[in-house]
Amino acid sequence: MKKIIVAMFVFIAAISAPQANAQISLSINIGQQPAWGPTGYDHVDFYYLPDINVYYDVVRAQYVYPSGNQWIYGQNLPARYRNFDIYNSYKVVVNEARPYLRNSVYVAKYAKYKGQHNQQIIRNSRDQKYFQSAQHPQHQQWEKQQTKVVVKSNNNNNNRNNNAKNNNNGRDNRNDKRGNGRN
Repeated sequence: MKKIIVAMFVFIAAISAPQANAQISLSINIGQQPAWGPTGYDHVDFYYLPDINVYYDVVRAQYVYPSGNQWIYGQNLPARYRNFDIYNSYKVVVNEARPYLRNSVYVAKYAKYKGQHNQQIIRNSRDQKYFQSAQHPQHQQWEKQQTKVVVKSNNNNNNRNNNAKNNNNGRDNRNDKRGNGRN
């Protein structure tokens, strides 16, 4: 009976382990989000800009806009949007692959946000988690702080290792065979 219970426990643990791993596979991409992106999101695939019916692909750092019957990827917005103020426009976070292929859904769902200018953006956030965004005004200071933390952490580890090596309590341990499992 005991063996059956142990076997069931191992079986359940083996089945649930991949599920737990899958749940934490969502990546955080705050550092990739542009300074004009809204705060409050650790992960963003696309932004939808209802004012101009354009998407922004965060991973590729490119805009996706309609041109005739197709969608075009580009580093910059087309000339017709040159006066568009992306920092003050409303952005909708869309975590879906190629949302522009379902554009009519997004146009209908988010039309009410056209002309709204009430989102806090990453550039203006004082939350330190947004400092990792390369376009944030505090980014350079954040990078220096991260470097100091890594160097300090490495120095502490080296000191611990050196102390462990040198901590022989005045004994000559070269021939000491106690407790090391080797004879």
